[in-house]
Amino acid sequence: MNYTERDTYGMYKSESHAEAGAGPGPELMGADTLVGNDVHNQSDEKLGDVKEIMLDMRSGKVAYAVLSFGGFLGMGEKLFAVPWSALTLDTENKCFVLNVDKERLENAPGFDKDQWPDMADPEWAKNIHAYYGTEATTDAPLH
Repeated sequence: MNYTERDTYGMYKSESHAEAGAGPGPELMGADTLVGNDVHNQSDEKLGDVKEIMLDMRSGKVAYAVLSFGGFLGMGEKLFAVPWSALTLDTENKCFVLNVDKERLENAPGFDKDQWPDMADPEWAKNIHAYYGTEATTDAPLH
């Protein structure tokens, strides 16, 4: 399912964002409309889909997209926290693009749906950002 199909408020009903009242997307989008979007790589292989969007409450920015990969009907799927900055929205194909090979994602640090990592841990964040080649934020801890 893509963001236009999850658009319960009609934010993306217009094809042209140049006209008045055309809605916010694709520069500003509702988080709920992005959950469920497919993620492909640059070879157009489907890597999974967005299960959750994680917000950094210190900065107010999106920190990670949690992707699912593998499994069947939710059984055996692995979850991955991918830095938001590693994803690009492909508005033509209505999906996200992540510049990794399928094999690299299979070997990425992941987790089980019942055992989420401490995503606020700076060491964990450093490792995830290093794996995807993105920059970790250095905001002060939330206390």
